[in-house]
Amino acid sequence: MHIKQIIIQGFKSYKEQTVIEPFSARHNVVVGRNGSGKSNFFAAIRFVLSDAYTHMSREERQSLLHEGSGTAVMSAYVEIIFDNSDNRFPTGRDEVVLRRTIGLKKDEYSLDRKTASKSDVMNLLESAGFSRSNPYYIVPQGRITSLTNAKDHERLQLLKEVAGTQVYEQRRSESLKIMEETESKRQKIDELLKYIEERLSELEEEKEELRGFQEKDRERRCLEYTIYVREQQEVNLALEELEEDRANNVNANEDRREIFIEREQRIQELEGEIAGVRQRLNALSVEKEQLDEEKREAVRKRAQLEIAVNELQEGREGADERREQHAQELSEIEAEIETAEAELSDLLPQYSEAKGAETEAKSRLDEVDGELQRLYAKQGRNAQFSNKRERDQWLNTEIQEVQSTLARRTEQEQTLASDVDDLRRQCDEVAASIKSLRQQLDGRKDNMAKLRKDVEEAKNVRAELDDRRKELWREDARLGDVVSNARSEMEKAERNLNHAMDRNTSLGLASVRRIIANNSIPGVYGPLCDLFEVEDRYKTSVEVAAGASLFHVVVDTDTTASRVLEVLNREKAGRLTFMPLNRLRNKPANYPEGANDAIPMIKKLKFDEKYSQAFRQVFGKTIICPNLDVASQYARSHQLNAITLGGDRSDKKGALTGGYHDTRRSRLESVKNIRKWRAVLDAESVRANEVRKELERLEQEITQALSNIQITDAKLRAAEDSYGPMRNELSTKTRNGSALNEALVKKEQSHANAKSDLAHLNSRLESLQAELRTAFTSTLTAAEQRKLAELTGQVDEAKSAYTEAAGRRTELETKKNIVDDKLRTNLYLRRDELNELVSEDVDPAGQGGLDAQQAELKKADAVVSELADKSDELEAQIEEAKTELNDREAEKGQLQQQQTEDARAIEKQLKGMEKNMSKRTMLLQKKGECNRNIRDLGVLPDEAFEKYTKIKSEVIVKRLHKVNEALKKYGHVNKKAFEQYNNFTKQRDQLMKRREELDGSQESIEELIAHLDQRKDEAIERTFRQVSKAFSEVFEKLVPAGRGRLIMQRKVDRPQDDDDESDDEETQRAKSSVENYIGVAIAVSFNSKGDEQLRIQQLSGGQKSLCALALIFAIQQCDPAPFYLFDEIDANLDAQYRTAVAAMLHEMSEHGQFICTTFRPEMIEVGDKFYGVTFNNKVSGVSVITRDDARSFIEGASS
Repeated sequence: MHIKQIIIQGFKSYKEQTVIEPFSARHNVVVGRNGSGKSNFFAAIRFVLSDAYTHMSREERQSLLHEGSGTAVMSAYVEIIFDNSDNRFPTGRDEVVLRRTIGLKKDEYSLDRKTASKSDVMNLLESAGFSRSNPYYIVPQGRITSLTNAKDHERLQLLKEVAGTQVYEQRRSESLKIMEETESKRQKIDELLKYIEERLSELEEEKEELRGFQEKDRERRCLEYTIYVREQQEVNLALEELEEDRANNVNANEDRREIFIEREQRIQELEGEIAGVRQRLNALSVEKEQLDEEKREAVRKRAQLEIAVNELQEGREGADERREQHAQELSEIEAEIETAEAELSDLLPQYSEAKGAETEAKSRLDEVDGELQRLYAKQGRNAQFSNKRERDQWLNTEIQEVQSTLARRTEQEQTLASDVDDLRRQCDEVAASIKSLRQQLDGRKDNMAKLRKDVEEAKNVRAELDDRRKELWREDARLGDVVSNARSEMEKAERNLNHAMDRNTSLGLASVRRIIANNSIPGVYGPLCDLFEVEDRYKTSVEVAAGASLFHVVVDTDTTASRVLEVLNREKAGRLTFMPLNRLRNKPANYPEGANDAIPMIKKLKFDEKYSQAFRQVFGKTIICPNLDVASQYARSHQLNAITLGGDRSDKKGALTGGYHDTRRSRLESVKNIRKWRAVLDAESVRANEVRKELERLEQEITQALSNIQITDAKLRAAEDSYGPMRNELSTKTRNGSALNEALVKKEQSHANAKSDLAHLNSRLESLQAELRTAFTSTLTAAEQRKLAELTGQVDEAKSAYTEAAGRRTELETKKNIVDDKLRTNLYLRRDELNELVSEDVDPAGQGGLDAQQAELKKADAVVSELADKSDELEAQIEEAKTELNDREAEKGQLQQQQTEDARAIEKQLKGMEKNMSKRTMLLQKKGECNRNIRDLGVLPDEAFEKYTKIKSEVIVKRLHKVNEALKKYGHVNKKAFEQYNNFTKQRDQLMKRREELDGSQESIEELIAHLDQRKDEAIERTFRQVSKAFSEVFEKLVPAGRGRLIMQRKVDRPQDDDDESDDEETQRAKSSVENYIGVAIAVSFNSKGDEQLRIQQLSGGQKSLCALALIFAIQQCDPAPFYLFDEIDANLDAQYRTAVAAMLHEMSEHGQFICTTFRPEMIEVGDKFYGVTFNNKVSGVSVITRDDARSFIEGASS
């Protein structure tokens, strides 16, 4: 074992925490300038090891704290870490950390980071080899000097300390003190014995007179004994009668009480059932009110639907008549249209043929008439012009005019052709648009019918969702009542449970339940009462057996318990007792084997096996017995706690407890109710949350359904709103089509006329040009004349043909126009109007029609019927609940009446029992008085028990009176003479015995003192021999050329001054050889082993220091320590001896650790590890340095 590391903070010059690097297990050398803190480092180690600094005052502690600039240091500590690999410290660890902390008001130790007392630390150090009797394992500055200058008797005292004689001296002084006390007690005993002997001689004279008194007193006591015994027998007889009466009353009361308790339990059950029935009745009433409201709403809706259906039916009847009329008229119109279209179909080919014939006739007429006119013109021109030039000039002019007209007419014809094409295109577009509109109208009817159906379906969906929502509303209201009732019942049970415990426990359990709910601290299982179940018949016995342990909290480990305790303390949330499962250890119980009347209570409990240690801790040594007698037997024989089902208990120490237990205030019942109602509350709360979520989902679906209704209804209204404009647009387009057809006919006629004019102009142009090419004559040629005659006839024929064709065409055109105008302006328009009217007659309501309303009415009838059935069913349930409630309340009232009567009877019986108990108490007092009187009579003669048994009480009383009169003569007699004589005799015997014991003790103590003196002599002599031998060996190593020895000085060794003194010394030496020792001298020789040796007083200072060191090394070899602390021990040595001392230290460091401070180079050469102490800004520090650094420092300090 050795010092491994030192940590200093706030101690003297070491302000900041100074962690010194680990020390060598051998020789460590510390160097530093004067005042740097070497001695403070040395003092820090002594401070921990208590070599000094014991029983310090406040001022002394203050002086050890660092004083410097900056913040004041309020506390300091020094910590030494020991290497304990050899287990010299019996701690079982490889390292031992010892710290001493000091402050203005504290001085404390810690061992391995745990607080320890000073005595514990001192004992630990002694166990490791730090001897109190040998303080030389720490050698501070000045101790070498003091030992050097020590006297012979002081060295003898040192030797005694090393030998451990202080212990012997202490025990010897204690023994002498005991002897003094013994002698004082013997003197007191002698004085008491003298007084007792004198008192006994006086009492001897009083005994004779006392004998006469005793004879009369004996007779008196016999008579009084007989009287008291007879009175006692009368009292016992009365007590037996009372006990029999009490037993009967107790049995009857017990039976009545059991019936009372059963009835009370039944009342509690009835109260729970009544509360449940009332809750159900309230829920049914609320549900019925809701159903009645729904029923009223459904009846109102049905009435509205009935009115709407009636109105629709009335409208439908008129609509049917109108629809039939319109349908018939439409049929007639369709027939007329068909006839007219057939007629028009026949006329159109004829009209086209007639028009072609007319056109052809007109063309023929124009051709013939034009040629005829040209001949007439030519004939007239021949007469008009005188020569060809004039004619040609006129012809050219005419040709130009015709060409100009022809160009204009061609342009007009082309324009008319384009107009005809445009009109035809417009007619086709209008016809296509009319066709599309008719198709759209037909499709719109189907779409509107589909939309009406969609609206009805959406309304049906919404109605179903509304019905479902109403059911959920009712369910939510019912669950709200159930949850509220469950919460109320649970809070009631919790209040009952809280009343059964103190407030701190209640607060603590509330915090634990919150911790479990939040799961903030795992491993907390809850109070014991929440972790098991038991049958009702065992509840009372289990509750009595557990007591307050029911509320102990079970946790997995003590660490978890500490964490919960921190929370409770931080929140000031009460106090609790915890049961950490990892700390519980239970011994097996000694249960009766094969016993039918003793059941281990733990077998009647149902709990999780992981809590078994906790339940065995509380219930493991408890059994259930049928009655208290059996319980008492098993409790005594098996060292168990036995308890009855009624709660009467007999523990293993013999104590009996019991009495009435009110089951209404049962804590386990409260726990059971809390568990029951919490389960109901949790389950119903979950169901209520599900219902609310379902309601939220339904609300969204209803909103979506309403949105679907609105969207579909909007589409329907849009379709209905667009139906009329489409019909108007159809009528407009039909009229526009007719107008365009008329315009087309006119344009086609104009175009035909324009083409005819163009043909005529072309013919005239050709004729003029041909005439221009002919020769000029004044008359027509013969051929022309013949042609003129022919053309005149042809013109007449052509006119006749044209007139006939035109007449035919006009006739057919008139017929066609009449038929077409009838179709377009009358029949078609009327057909459209009738179609519109017929479509309106299909659904005159516009919002679903009669069928939809009738379907709604049918649904409303079904809803009203269903609600009526449910209402009737609820009414029946309400009546049933009311009947059940009345029955329960009647039963409860009857039971309460019986309870009241039984309570009166029990109270009356209890009063009777109280009277009996009072009477029994009086009798017991009287019996006790009789017993006391009999006891006061003292020891009775044998005749007292039989002599007066057959004498009447009256005679005995008279004789007692006579005896009492005779006893009056002995009034002056010392009635306690015999008693006092006997007492004094006993005291004398006891004192004599005590004196003998004291004499024996004195002899034992004298033998002990002699033995201690002998042991002390042996220890001193043994120690002297060891130290003397070691001193010689050490001195020879330090001074090889010299020789040294220790000399024990005795009184006989001194010069004798007179003979008488010599005789006294001989006598004293015979008594105690220890006191013959007067000192230890040192005799040495430094030059030769054979020269005369010198005493230490004759040596130089360096030689004295070497002798002192040799003595210290010798003492250390006799009583070795684990390590040594030397503070500048080589300061006063000569150079040659410093080298020898350094070599010896190096040799001794193989068996122990040395920590030395020095200013000399010799120790540097043999050291193993070196440390330098520095001092900056009034703060010291310690660091590891090399051998060269240490050598340089020593050389610098020397220079």
